[in-house]
Amino acid sequence: MRNREAVLAAADNLFAASSTPQSVSMDDIAAAAGVGKGTLFRRFGDRAGLIGAVIASRLEPFQHAVQEAQEAAASSPRQRVLDLLDASLRFKIENRNLMSAAEEAGLSSPYQAGHYGWWHETLRAALEQVPGVQAPDFTAHALLAAIRADLVAHLIDDQEMTAEALRAALAAHIDNVLGAGTDPLGPRKEE
Repeated sequence: MRNREAVLAAADNLFAASSTPQSVSMDDIAAAAGVGKGTLFRRFGDRAGLIGAVIASRLEPFQHAVQEAQEAAASSPRQRVLDLLDASLRFKIENRNLMSAAEEAGLSSPYQAGHYGWWHETLRAALEQVPGVQAPDFTAHALLAAIRADLVAHLIDDQEMTAEALRAALAAHIDNVLGAGTDPLGPRKEE
């Protein structure tokens, strides 16, 4: 267990510090964690398995916080969709090297990753509550595609877009998809 945590922490630190996530090797991670390379392969299978484990460890507390916020929110369904996508985007901005490494390590089909399934299902359920959304399953996939890690990294690192500008652009895109404005039911009165 201690080795596993050391490996996850070492990998997380190396990916966060690297401007080229594909250059972080299993040898680098093993050396930083103080374990043999064989330990990595026995415990995680391959580089993709290790990256998936790091993502899961980073995402678990974040998912709990998002879920609690969604359950406690007294906001409109449309606002919950915006909040959920903004939270996912913030996670990808903060972890863009790790998420890009996942895509480059053969995890390029996010639809099979456990974390993608959670995001999609949570977003789909929120979209079902938004009046006028005709295809919540497809819409959830399409909105999540707009914040793929490779796109986030490209916009921030290559195009030098600020995180705030990217978040604002996402909010505008959601308005385009869902229609700008408020819920047809109007504002809710406090009782």
